[in-house]
Amino acid sequence: MFAVNEVPTMNQKIYLLWFVPEGNDGDDNGLLIGVYESELSAQEAIERLRTKPGFIDYPQGFQVHVRQLGQDSWTEGFVRN
Repeated sequence: MFAVNEVPTMNQKIYLLWFVPEGNDGDDNGLLIGVYESELSAQEAIERLRTKPGFIDYPQGFQVHVRQLGQDSWTEGFVRN
């Protein structure tokens, strides 16, 4: 966690925890659970949530995505069908 007067550096990684139930490929049903400072923190969140209603039915639905602060993640544009 950042101290009150600490500014995150642009080369710092963050970890986004998503939950996407199986069978929802292409559907916009993903849930952004949280943004964490380490992969360990994201994994600990999964452990806290995996037995909760809904999550327990889709144990493989958790996804951790690593991102770099200050860097674009979607640079190619998109096409809507």
